[in-house]
Amino acid sequence: MSTQTPAETELAQLLVESLNLEGVVPADIDPEAPLFGEGLGLDSIDALELALAISKHYGFQLRSDSDENRRIFASLRALSGHVQANRPA
Repeated sequence: MSTQTPAETELAQLLVESLNLEGVVPADIDPEAPLFGEGLGLDSIDALELALAISKHYGFQLRSDSDENRRIFASLRALSGHVQANRPA
């Protein structure tokens, strides 16, 4: 398992809190593991809730109709990279 960066740790905490993931410790989320299906087992409703939490916390919108969403939400590391690249300074 890869080690989380500070930005990934912050995002993992937001993910666990916003989705009420019982029994999931943010530090235990592998940043390379899939968020959907085999990994954390998130679904499309979770993606919408997470996108809303990200927009509130980081101050930018994730578009639900974006063709990039599969790549953006692929893993904690991919999502964190997207957040860091798009958050307002």
